[in-house]
Amino acid sequence: MTSPPAESDLNPLDPYDGILLLSFGGPESPDDVMPFLRNVTAGRGIPDERLTAVAEHYYSFGGKSPINDQNRVVLAALRTELDRREITTPLLWGNRNFDPFLTETLREAHEAGMRRLVTIVTSAYTGYSSCRQYREDLAAAVATLADEGREIEVDKVRPYFNHPGFSRANARQVTEAVRALARRSEGKRPDDEVRLVFVTHSIPEGMDDTSGPGDGEGNTYRRQHLALAAAITDEVNATLSRDLDHELVYCSRSGLPTQPWLEPDVNDALRAMASDGVRTVVVAPIGFVSDHMEVRFDLDTEAAQTAAAVGLEMVRVPTVGSDPEFISGLVDLTLERAAQSRSLAPVVSPSWPGNGVFPPVCRSGCCPNLTATKPALCGSD
Repeated sequence: MTSPPAESDLNPLDPYDGILLLSFGGPESPDDVMPFLRNVTAGRGIPDERLTAVAEHYYSFGGKSPINDQNRVVLAALRTELDRREITTPLLWGNRNFDPFLTETLREAHEAGMRRLVTIVTSAYTGYSSCRQYREDLAAAVATLADEGREIEVDKVRPYFNHPGFSRANARQVTEAVRALARRSEGKRPDDEVRLVFVTHSIPEGMDDTSGPGDGEGNTYRRQHLALAAAITDEVNATLSRDLDHELVYCSRSGLPTQPWLEPDVNDALRAMASDGVRTVVVAPIGFVSDHMEVRFDLDTEAAQTAAAVGLEMVRVPTVGSDPEFISGLVDLTLERAAQSRSLAPVVSPSWPGNGVFPPVCRSGCCPNLTATKPALCGSD
């Protein structure tokens, strides 16, 4: 009888024969903008007249979203890190809303002989739009391939807002921004005149209320952001011997004006801070993994204009992007998921802040779709 291979002889990513980077997608040219926005809002009955206003954000950047180029950079950085670790597993890229579409990517993976993939979603938090909606798209794509006679299995890494590769990289970048601010100022600005402003994408309050497992307390999306913002602030203050305050704010609100979304909006918050005597804001978009449109337009354009109008100095912290610590953390997450799929115990799941992590297989009722019932992969329902 042949003995099974020793763990040390396995490809560390077994049983996976491919790594899928799954992202939102974005237009590559002015002609792509309206078709892209129609894909994003499909089924919501939003007329083209309303989409046209959003389209102007893209046209102001030449009709091209930054997100696709940023994903290409991340893919190249992931390939470099995998090669450094002598892991030859292929990388793939699929989008929810524009080329390369997820279904076509999975079809090409199947044609190349891949049968089981591990997915990295370009969103770190728990919530419907930040997690379950991607799981629904995975389920739909896998079902389409099954109808074609192509069987493929897809898993995903856990929500990683508190994986050190993401959280520590954010903390380091905020610390560096505050340190650089002190160096270039004429004497250190008093702590009560400086505010750390952590920004994420707003979502409907109802969606936040139901974020997390169905048997939990909800509001997981907001609580995860609050926990990371507080931990980063503590880290900055301890490292630099400061006593800075912070606030979590939101951007990119959409939907009906009568529907309540998470607040305060970043622009409203900046005006209030200026009225309270704050003179400098260090703006950290911790809700995003790259400088895509919500960062380039909502922060670098609109929020920067608001800050200038009310006399605030605004320092914008980079997103983690292709930061080596973040990229290394993403590879660690795929290795963690592979070990879990091989039923090895114990599997080390590092976390900061806190000492708990969300599982890669979401629990029943997690982050439900409030408008429809759709199947979702990588979950227990």
